[in-house]
Amino acid sequence: MSSAASSAANVSWDLSDLYAGVDDPRIDADLQSAQERAKRFEATYRSKVGENAAALLAAVTEMEGIYEQMDRSGVYASLVHAARTDDPRHGALVAKPRERRTAINKHLIFFDLEWVALDDAKVDGLLADASLARYRHYLKQKRVWKPHYLSEPEEKILEEKSNTGRAAFMRLFDETAAGLRFTVEGEKEQLSLQQVLAGLYNAERDVRRRSAEALTTGLQANAKLFTYILNTLVVDHRSDCTLRKHADVMMPRHLANEIEPAVVEALMTATERHVGTVHRYYRLKARLLKIDQLEDFDRYAPISAEMPAVDWPTARRVVEESYEAFSPQAGKIVKEFFSRHWIDAELRTGKRGGAFSSSGVPSAHPYILMSYTDKLRDVMTLAHELGHGLHQYLSRGVGYLQCDTPLTTAETASVFGEMLTFKRLKELYPEPKTRLAMLCSKIEDGFATVFRQVTLTRFEQSLHKARHEEGELPTERINELWMAANRPMHGDVVRLTPGYAWWWTYIGHFVHVPFYCYAYAFGELLVLALVKKYEQDGTDFVPKYLDMLAAGGSRPPHELVGSLGVDVTDPAFWELGLKLLGDMVSEAEQLAANE
Repeated sequence: MSSAASSAANVSWDLSDLYAGVDDPRIDADLQSAQERAKRFEATYRSKVGENAAALLAAVTEMEGIYEQMDRSGVYASLVHAARTDDPRHGALVAKPRERRTAINKHLIFFDLEWVALDDAKVDGLLADASLARYRHYLKQKRVWKPHYLSEPEEKILEEKSNTGRAAFMRLFDETAAGLRFTVEGEKEQLSLQQVLAGLYNAERDVRRRSAEALTTGLQANAKLFTYILNTLVVDHRSDCTLRKHADVMMPRHLANEIEPAVVEALMTATERHVGTVHRYYRLKARLLKIDQLEDFDRYAPISAEMPAVDWPTARRVVEESYEAFSPQAGKIVKEFFSRHWIDAELRTGKRGGAFSSSGVPSAHPYILMSYTDKLRDVMTLAHELGHGLHQYLSRGVGYLQCDTPLTTAETASVFGEMLTFKRLKELYPEPKTRLAMLCSKIEDGFATVFRQVTLTRFEQSLHKARHEEGELPTERINELWMAANRPMHGDVVRLTPGYAWWWTYIGHFVHVPFYCYAYAFGELLVLALVKKYEQDGTDFVPKYLDMLAAGGSRPPHELVGSLGVDVTDPAFWELGLKLLGDMVSEAEQLAANE
């Protein structure tokens, strides 16, 4: 499919705020400068970390500058590669900063090791100094990892080997997935992964069926490679956990997310208790679609075949208006993404699948990638990624070391932005059939973000356990684990076809960030609570919300959302969001009754 198949043709990003092109000499210059700075940093501060607050502040400030300078080229490389994974120059560019980063990090590793080795009394005295207030949380959080650091020579070896280890397999997965082509019965041209997945949203059931069959056939043809990649990365992750003395394979993710395991388990078990809400909705959907037995390829079928197409200019206007109505400041920032070409939305061969917002570096700004296909759901994707972009734009003020938030709160702004846009779309499309269809689509998004992400996490748990206990897993065994994890969510209401067993193969989160997925559920349920707070508090909520986004990761997540009156450590908290999803299903049932 060419870019002309979408109204977002030629909507591509301008990366010149980072570099002029893949041959820009500043890329090498920045990497060389960062390496020289790192050498001087080591010569200046080795064996002196913690001498006094002034020296510690100077060290952290310089280290932050080195990280940003060396990562600037890595950010740029990842963006040009995501936009065109089939260009060999882009793959080579990805490798260059990764390899140079390893060489640079060798001169920085000592800082973390010396910092965590200080006794608590010394650290408390240093952090009490007002001059270190900006970096206090960053430095405190470093100490959480104290039991999991290795010796400096060991850390350097792991860093050195990472480029030919995990990072290499991740790149292999990305390039393979981006290069997949699927033959759909009746289609003249082969389709990309994103295009064939789009077929699952088609109003015609036969199109959905043929898309699902083509997806399965294409994934089966590449299953041997995907199976090997996943097996390798799962055992690599356990090896890391063993070396670093993590009691459980999920612990590194919990520590990075700054969340207690009990909170995560409470979230997942509460979600599983409400799986009846999903079954109830799918029964309604079967009735609306006039289908006796829903199949897995029916889950995302539009309720109405007459859903309006939304071209790119309209999508831009709707999203801008949604954010502007919430906050003029937020609206102004969102408009910059469009006017300054920070979004890549056109369809093209070789483009990475999915959508993301890259935070970039604070001295520049975020960039968004998506593939716009003129569907109403694409408007929600655009709103979602712009929520991330808004969050990342605002948090630049706390600096590179703290601008990124843990995954548990990383989805807050994105899902909140979706809710703002959903409200606007309901106003623009008041016709009952369209409104019901939009509500159903939103419910399905909620299910995908809460129930499905918990399902994916349960699959990962079973996968890591089986790989440890049974050794290398054949594709058929992974398929069994995948189906077993998915059955409770779908019950007897949605029949999982035999081909569905292969659909784990294209999910990148299992490859890139083990146990990432529960953070989506956390974020969705958190946002449902925040939407209620916004409805209650009105405009008083807005500045507190924007302040929370601007804080980035400079404070613990529970403190950040606590400032908005939310207690995520209370197990009962999750029930609120899950009840709101149930209320949405009730609203859909009422609208359907009036049809």
